[in-house]
Amino acid sequence: MRILHVSDCYLPRLGGIEVQVADLVRAQRGAGHTVEVVTATPGEPLPGVHRVVANLPFDLPVHPRGTTHLARLMTSRRPDVVHVHTGAVSPFAWMGVRAAVRAGVPVVATVHSMWDPVTRGVYRALQAAFEWRRWGLVLTAVSEAAARPIRAVAGPRVPVQVVSNGLDVTSWRPAAGTAPGDSPEAAVHVVAVGRLAPRKQPVRLLKLLEAARQRVPGPIAMRATIVGDGPARGRMERYLKAQRMDWVSLPGRYSRDQIKELLASADVFVAPAPRESFGLAALEARAAGVPVVARAQSGVADFVRPGKEGLLGRTFDELVASVARLARDGDLRRSIAEHNRETEPVKCSWPAVLEGFARCYEMARG
Repeated sequence: MRILHVSDCYLPRLGGIEVQVADLVRAQRGAGHTVEVVTATPGEPLPGVHRVVANLPFDLPVHPRGTTHLARLMTSRRPDVVHVHTGAVSPFAWMGVRAAVRAGVPVVATVHSMWDPVTRGVYRALQAAFEWRRWGLVLTAVSEAAARPIRAVAGPRVPVQVVSNGLDVTSWRPAAGTAPGDSPEAAVHVVAVGRLAPRKQPVRLLKLLEAARQRVPGPIAMRATIVGDGPARGRMERYLKAQRMDWVSLPGRYSRDQIKELLASADVFVAPAPRESFGLAALEARAAGVPVVARAQSGVADFVRPGKEGLLGRTFDELVASVARLARDGDLRRSIAEHNRETEPVKCSWPAVLEGFARCYEMARG
C-alpha cells in the first residue's frame, strides 16, 4: 500500500508526535508498504520526506498556501491513503485533510491529544463553517480517554477508532537478573519522565512527591528522579531549593538508552498529568516492569489496571496515597513488577498497531 503521512511536526524536532510518527513510518516500511511523509518542519533532507516550509518567524510548522502544495503533491504521488496526524489544533495537518478530500484520496486522521472544552468549541465552529463531518473522514484516537471528547463533537456520522501508540515492547524488557520494583538500595526510587512544560503541571508533581514522602514511615527512605527539560525547569529548581528537597534529582533530557538504564533502578513510575492522551513514557515503564501510578481519567488507564500494572487515582490525594502505598508495601510493589515483567501490553505492540491502522485505511477506502 502507498501511504502518505501528513504532520505539522516531524524529525529533526523531537516530541511525542514526531517520534511516534517516525516510528510508525519505520514499522510500516518494515511491513513492506511504500511510505512517505510531508511536513512543515524545516530540516535536512530525509528519504521519503517532503518539506513544505514557509519562511515564518520561529520556524512555525505551517504554510499559508499549504493546501495547494499538499493537493499538488497528493496528485503527483497518488497514495492509496493519506494519514494525517494532529495535535489539539494543527493547521498544516488539517490542510492535509482538506487537500486529500479535494484530491479524492481516502483520509485517516489521528488525534494525538485530548480535546479540552476550548478545543471542542473550535471544532464545532469549524463544523459550522466547513461541515467537515461530511468529508468522509475516519478519525482515530490514541486512547479511550482521548476518543470520548472527539466522539462527542464528531457525532455518529464520523467513525472514531482507538489505535494505541506503538512501542517495541521487547526492547524495553528488563535484562535477565534485574528486578524493577525491588530496589537493591535502601531508598525507594520514584521516577517520572516527560517534558517540563506548565501544562504538564511539573511543580504539582513535586508537591505530590513531597506529600507522599511525608506518609512513608521513617525507616523507609524515598528518592526521586524526574527526567526531561522544558520551560518549567527553573521554577521546579527554585521550588526544590525552597523546600530543601535534595532527594529529588532533575538530570535533564535523557536518550532512550539512558531511560532504559534508569528504569532498571526504578521502583515506582509516576505519570500524574490529568490530560494525558496516552502516556508513552508510562507505557515504556510498564514494559520495563515498573509499577505505574497515573490518573484514572488519562490515557494511561488503557494499559494500567489498578492492582495489576500499577495504581490509579482520580484526584491529587489519591495519587499521593498510591505512591505512598507502593513505597511502604514492598510485597505489592514486587507482585506488580513481576506481573509487568511477565505479561506484554499486546495492543501497544507494533503488530497490533499496524493491524489497527490497516483496518482504518480499509474503512476510509470503503
